[in-house]
Parts: sequence; C-alpha cells; structure tokens
Amino acid sequence: MRNHGGWHPRCACFPIYTAPPVPDTRSITTPIYYVNAHPHIGHIYTSTICDVYARFQRALGQDVFFLTGTDEHGQKVETSARERGIEPKALADENSAVFRDVLNRFDISNDEFIRTTDPEHERQVQGFVQQLLDRDAVYLGEFEGWYDEGQEEYHTETRAKELEYTSPISGRPLVRATEQNYYFRLSTFQERIEQLFADQPDFVRPESRRNEMLGRLREGLNDVPISRTNFTWGIPVPGDESHVIYVWIDALFNYITALGLGEDGGEIDGRGKYWPANYHVVGKEILWFHAVIWPAILMALELPLPHCIYAHSFWISEGKKMSKSLGNFIDLDALQAYDDSYGRDALRWYLATQGPMGATDADFSRAQFHETYTSDLVNTFGNCASRTSAMIGKYCEGLCPTDSGACAGGGVEWDSFTATQVEASIAAMERFDLASSISSAMAIVRQVDVFINETAPFKLAKDPAQAETVGNILYRCLESIRIASCLLHAVMPSKMQALRDAWHLGDPSGDLRTECMWGGLVPGTSIEKVALFPRLEIQDQA
Repeated sequence: MRNHGGWHPRCACFPIYTAPPVPDTRSITTPIYYVNAHPHIGHIYTSTICDVYARFQRALGQDVFFLTGTDEHGQKVETSARERGIEPKALADENSAVFRDVLNRFDISNDEFIRTTDPEHERQVQGFVQQLLDRDAVYLGEFEGWYDEGQEEYHTETRAKELEYTSPISGRPLVRATEQNYYFRLSTFQERIEQLFADQPDFVRPESRRNEMLGRLREGLNDVPISRTNFTWGIPVPGDESHVIYVWIDALFNYITALGLGEDGGEIDGRGKYWPANYHVVGKEILWFHAVIWPAILMALELPLPHCIYAHSFWISEGKKMSKSLGNFIDLDALQAYDDSYGRDALRWYLATQGPMGATDADFSRAQFHETYTSDLVNTFGNCASRTSAMIGKYCEGLCPTDSGACAGGGVEWDSFTATQVEASIAAMERFDLASSISSAMAIVRQVDVFINETAPFKLAKDPAQAETVGNILYRCLESIRIASCLLHAVMPSKMQALRDAWHLGDPSGDLRTECMWGGLVPGTSIEKVALFPRLEIQDQA
C-alpha cells in the first residue's frame, strides 16, 4: 500500500539521516523470543553468540548492556490460551518463565530480560505510537491483500505472488483478507533508507543479507499496517482501543523501551547511554523488519539508528532441514544431552565456531560435533595445556620457571607474535566475527605445539646443563597458553577459569589488553597439571 495523504519526509521534523558516532559503551541485543514456541537451538544459538560478544567486551573493560527477553502479545498467544482455557497473560507468564530459566541454564549473561507485557514497555510503546500519530507518520487506512496467520503479517499482492501465496516461514497458504488498520508511512522513507544503505555498507551484515534487502528496496516501499482488529491480546492503539498494535511493531520497540527512551526522563537508571545499539542480532527470516521498518520508525521519531543488524542463517540437522517428523529437531533435550556428554563449554564452542554466521545454513551433526570437540579442544588446546603443565611438574618442580630472555630456539618472537594475535582477536570480536577472533587465539596454541615439537624440551631435560634452556622454553609455552586462555574465556568461561585456578592466575581483571601483555606470568607461580577436555567416544545419546 502506497503513501496516502500530504505528509512528506523532508519536512523540518524529519532531517535526513546522518550516522551517529560510535559510542564508548557496547550494546548487543537478541530478538525477543515469541512465547508461543518452545525454546530450541535457534534461541540458544543467538543468545550464545551474543553472550560471547558481551563477555569479551566486558573482559576488555567496556561498559556492556546485553538485552534479551520475550515477545508475548498477538493472535497466536490469544488462540493458544483460549484452547487451554486460561487467560493470555497466564500463558505468557508461564512460557516467559521457561525462556528465562533456559537462558540461566545455558549460562547466558544478559543484563536485562524484557517482557512485552511489562507495564513500562506497554506504556512507552503507546507513547511512541502517539508521537507517530501526532507527526502524521501514521494514518488510518484499509488493507486488502494476503494475510500470513502464523506470522500475523500482511502481504501485498506483489509480495504474495513472489511467495507463491504461502508463508515463507510455515509454508501454509496465505489467506485473502480485508481489514481497516493504522498504517505507518514507510513508502515516504524510500530515499532515506536507500541513503542509509549507501552511507553505511555495514549496516546490514553479512553482505549477502544486505544484497537481499537492496533487492527488495528496488521494488519500492509500501506503507505497512501497524495495528490489528482481529484479536484483542495486545497493546491498544492510543485513542482507539478497537485496534491493537501489531505484535511486530510492539516487539521492535523493546530495544529502546528497555532503556526507558520513551519515559518522561528519557531513560531508566542511566541506560540511555546504551543507545544506539552496536548490534541487533537476528535470524535471517526477520531481517526486513529490523533492516527497513525499524530504522524508518526510528527516523520518524528522530532517534539514532543501531549501528549494525547482523542476520545469521539457520541450523539444519544431520544434513537435512530440521523436522520433528524426521526426528532430527535440535530441541532443548537434544542440547542438554550434548551438554551432559561433552560439557557446557564444548557446546558453546561448537555454536560459536561452527554456527551459521554467514550466508549459508550450518549443519548440526553428531559426527561433526564430536570431530570439532576432539580436534579443537582435546587434541589442540587441551593437549597443549596438559603436556606443558605436565612438563612443568616433571622438570620444574611444578613452579613457573624464570625466563632468562635467552634464545630458546624455534624462531618465534613470542612477545610480538602473541601481541599480533591478541590485536587480531580483539578486532575480529569488535566486528562480531567470532570465528576469526577465536581462530587468532587458537593460532597461539597451535604455535606452541609446533614450538614444543621443534625444541623438544623433554629431550633437553635429560641434560642438566640444559635446565635454563628448558625453563625458557616452558615459560614461553605457559605464557602463550595463558594469553590464549584470556582470549578464549568469553567462549569457554568454565574451562578457562579452571585453567586459571590450576595455574593460580586469579580471576579476569577486566583489562584484557593488559592481561594479554607478554610477561604477565610470575616465575615461581604454582602450576598444576590440567586435563580440561577428556577424550570421549562419540556420544550416541546426544
């Protein structure tokens, strides 16, 4: 539906968008999760990768705000509650608690958990919609087109034809519908959204998703309905309670209502500093709402835009699309089985390193999980830490040796090499490239393995005259592993803390760069042997 009325986006109330400066804080959000579905791998994956980013930034000493929560209004919740003979709020309370418990179970370190039934959220959403009405950015109109009942979303004839008149999410047929709605004048933001994409090439990532959005932008923007009258479980449109605010519009506002940007004081508890967000992390199926509709709404409200919308792909299972009928659906029970068998940090590692961050979907397979665990964690990090600490016990009486500074062989300038990897790891995490950040840390560990094989301290130790050289070698090994463990603490907090405890390194300082400077390991420190990742047979029960 095209723009109706005389409103124009270039009026004085709506200046052309300019990118805000990068904030000193770090803010990251998951999409809020719809309470009418059970938690599964998609929810845990998105939450985990955001958690890794948040933990890493906190380790750097950044002031971090990590937001997640639940989306609780809409027709599906109302229908499900009616079928159970309970009120929608009771169903929302019950299912929201499940999501909160699941996030706690998987050690997600979110700073806030928002619910769209929170009175503060509802009040602010009504206030923002009233502002849009006052600015004539929203008007009352009539829709005739196609309705996706599962997603509670309307589609124009053109869009419905592209979708072959089926839901892109559920595959169910779209339903022909006519309804009076309040509309947001999205069509009038065509030029400004195009300018946004041109000025900020990284506004939508990865590149393939940005190209998808550009393709849809070229089709032209239509005004979008932001209210519904075919159900009542939602936030009423201010001044017209016969309409409830469309669940998706309601949900998008959570990113700023959690900060209190719609309150009289403009923020809650000083949280205004966390806007704009560095990253909205979403699944690719909801990118349009976040990459086009949400920035247009923010422009209409004269609020800064988030810096990046990162849309990851989906998980498949054992090479096939997940399906309960096929028995390959990765639900909470399946994830818990991996957790029980391999450990929480092994699950986090697999999600962070093998997940669908790019353009293609990722396969969650038992064989690949086991191979990744064995190769990366048992044979590489675990073996390197174990053999080094074992040699300290055997050749150095269990104490960190002194580094005399003399050449220990191997041809590696360890201080400069590790410094390079540290900066690469930090830079990669800043751009939300988890795999590259982790890879830089693991490059240090792999170099230690090469170094041990080349210098062979276990052979040199047979000659008492080589004691100093052996100490120099093992100090370099210990110190390099220590630095790598600091970089990997965000992805494997439990196991890296276990290493810190065994090597008497204390807790993380909150100053990661300083911690990762060469020479932080104090000679004479007690070094206990570690066995972080036990070798396992492939776990059939997982």
